[in-house]
Amino acid sequence: MKFEFDPTGGLAAYEPARAKVREFLAAELARGGFVPWKTTWTTFNKEFSQRAGAAGFIGMTWPRQYGGGDCSALERYVVIEEMLAAGAPCGAHWIADRQSGPQILRHGGERAKREILPRIARGECAFGIGMSEPDSGSDLAAVRTRADKVEGGWRINGSKIWTTNAHQADYLITLVRTAPAGDRRQDGLTQMITAMDQPGVTIRPILDLTGHREFNEVHFDNYFVPDDMLVGQPGQGWDMVTSELAFERSGPDRFLSAYQLLRALVDRVGKSPNREQAVQVGRLVAHLATLRRMSTAVASMLEAGRSPNVEAALIKDLGTAFEREIPEIARLVIDVEASRDDPQDKFSEALAQLVLTAPSFTLRGGTREVLRGVIARGLGLR
Repeated sequence: MKFEFDPTGGLAAYEPARAKVREFLAAELARGGFVPWKTTWTTFNKEFSQRAGAAGFIGMTWPRQYGGGDCSALERYVVIEEMLAAGAPCGAHWIADRQSGPQILRHGGERAKREILPRIARGECAFGIGMSEPDSGSDLAAVRTRADKVEGGWRINGSKIWTTNAHQADYLITLVRTAPAGDRRQDGLTQMITAMDQPGVTIRPILDLTGHREFNEVHFDNYFVPDDMLVGQPGQGWDMVTSELAFERSGPDRFLSAYQLLRALVDRVGKSPNREQAVQVGRLVAHLATLRRMSTAVASMLEAGRSPNVEAALIKDLGTAFEREIPEIARLVIDVEASRDDPQDKFSEALAQLVLTAPSFTLRGGTREVLRGVIARGLGLR
């Protein structure tokens, strides 16, 4: 196998969409809707998401009958990278727009499409990802959460962990075991849409180093899921997960999480950097340009209905390593004390935030070890 990152022909055709989203973001900044270097794409702000939905920036590629805009994947890409570059607080719609909605559109039942997709597109419905489990590390196939068939649906018992914004989400797409594993542990898995406001679900917080609650542990106790809330058919869960990860791992969110700090670094070194600053900043900008080219190529492949799982894993591995590198380089080339409470110095505040959050970048969406295993298998090395 070889990696495929065929040129897309560029994004010039989508400049009208870029101008539109920039106008929207400028209005949001003017009204004080968010502070760029204090927020990220994971910041949960439902009011912002509703305004973004009203402007047509959520569910852009979906059919109009389900609330979408019938746009191309590359037009959506332009909008997403502008949102990320601006530091917009997209967390209330991000997972739903990026992967849960597309999974429902491709593999969900008609009821889920009609009831859920238009709400996502309006910015009114948030999703979380119910994949990882306690004591399983990054081994997604080690699912112990069970769903047993009952009349009209399924009963779930088990736990999920590291579930981003589960305490604020309306739904999770939850990976469960519906049958014993066969020759492969990946057999017998199924994905289900689980509403978070129903009986039988308990959510417990996991606080990060800053005391912020983003991760959660979710427990299901005899929780009922109706038959028409399955994603795909029973036993197809592993195929659903692997196709979903291509959406999760290849987008610009995997290399623009630290963009606000990179921009502040460029501003700080100014037009007359010393040699070390010029070398290091130039290297970062070159890496950013390369990752963007690779990511747009994968967006084109996804639009064509392909499953570029190996290419997506490579982007995620390189991209999150790049994100973690930015605060380390910034600390080396600028002599400043990072502080989260220095409103007069956005570089200092952005650096402080990234020093605390960057260690998680290579974990979320798949650890580097898992990603490199996917890449090695794709190349026939294991």
